[in-house]
Amino acid sequence: MNSEQVLQVTAQSFAQYRDGLIALLVDAVHYGASVGFMDDLDHPQASHYFNEVHAQLEQGSLLLWVLIEDGQVLASVQLALCQKRNGLNRAEVQKLLVLNEARRRGLGQIMIHALEQGARELKRGLLHLDTEAGSPAENFYSALGYTRVGELPNYCRSPDGHYSPTAIYYKTLGEPQ
Repeated sequence: MNSEQVLQVTAQSFAQYRDGLIALLVDAVHYGASVGFMDDLDHPQASHYFNEVHAQLEQGSLLLWVLIEDGQVLASVQLALCQKRNGLNRAEVQKLLVLNEARRRGLGQIMIHALEQGARELKRGLLHLDTEAGSPAENFYSALGYTRVGELPNYCRSPDGHYSPTAIYYKTLGEPQ
């Protein structure tokens, strides 16, 4: 029997999930996820990236959730909180990752729901994100109520090195307060 658990990771609890997050990121990029890394991503590069994530958790500018099953990190998602005084109502959805062997089980949806609940608690009523245009992620976010605003051409390189456009999405969770 599997026992899935979604947890918000804090700066204090980060160390216990660090290795699983590194493995998750390397797996996601290896299977083609366009999340800011090239397909030569290795453990030291991923470790360096998560040093930065930990620093942002300590600063309070980033929130991080993980989905754990039987002690293994199967999914994660990040929420970057706008730090500008005129933008305290918004946040950016970043790096939704699901371990390849755990895909097609609804874990991504579970993670987004946890992130949205966390955003609501912080009165972050406007969420935005970008994703590779034409990717399956577009259907995923649309199905969850995110609205496509448009796209930027040749925005980033995919893990295999070709440039592709990115699609911009947003979702309102409520009126600004």
